[in-house]
Amino acid sequence: MNHTLPSTRSTLNRLAGLALACAVAVLAGCASSNDLSKALNPDPPEKMFADADALMSRGKFEDAAKKFEDIDRDHPYAPEARRATVLAAYANYKAGKLPEAIAGAERYTTLHSGTKEAALAQHIIASSYYEDIKGPQRDQGTTKKALAAYRTLKTRYPDSTYAKEADNRIRICEDTIAASEMEVGRYYIKKRQFPAAINRFKTVVTEYQTTAHVEEALMRLTEAYLSLGIANEAQNSAAVLGHNFPDSKWYRDAHGLLAAGGLAPREQEGSWLSRTWRSLPKFSLGGPG
Repeated sequence: MNHTLPSTRSTLNRLAGLALACAVAVLAGCASSNDLSKALNPDPPEKMFADADALMSRGKFEDAAKKFEDIDRDHPYAPEARRATVLAAYANYKAGKLPEAIAGAERYTTLHSGTKEAALAQHIIASSYYEDIKGPQRDQGTTKKALAAYRTLKTRYPDSTYAKEADNRIRICEDTIAASEMEVGRYYIKKRQFPAAINRFKTVVTEYQTTAHVEEALMRLTEAYLSLGIANEAQNSAAVLGHNFPDSKWYRDAHGLLAAGGLAPREQEGSWLSRTWRSLPKFSLGGPG
């Protein structure tokens, strides 16, 4: 009898293993059947929307985004589907999934630009880029996208709450880009690459003239033009600086640079800078407007 015992135990072990495997397979089959049944018979859109909204309220933004996306997928023609699309983008934004937020919001503005939620979608696009802005020492591609998106928000939806909130962020974007241009321009000055430096400072003066960096940009233009021997443009840069910011330390620096060479600030009619500055709404060659 002792000789048959191992064989019996081995058989029992195999049978137990087989039973366990069958149980697992049955459970997996049930789960798959449930998933299939759910896919073929999704919850009503109003219930899915309420569930997603509840997830948002509890701060479960990723789960909420998925639930909102499920509404658009399972019930694309339901009244809830359109709003679910923009709320999915918003939930992704709150979850920190910025590329997904941008993609969803852009899809919404493309399909539903005339709806009341379109301003929110544009706000999500702009804010998602804004959250990803780097400092002035880094590439400003994202900052420029944020700026463009906020400007679009102001243009397309000027009466929305989001448009009013955009003003401060537009100023921050412009200041960050201008600061970056100044960083690069100063680098070119140090490397004595004056034409390249001038291009950077011109960008600040022509495109970001309402930022705090414009005073230094005008002084640096004076410096760079003097270094190239272009005295008339150097004098003109200093003249524009002095007319508009007479008490600026940057004007004193520009005036000193000219005086060291026996020159003085003087407006040059027809200069690109004179034409540009006269076109600005805030300042003119006659002083602050």
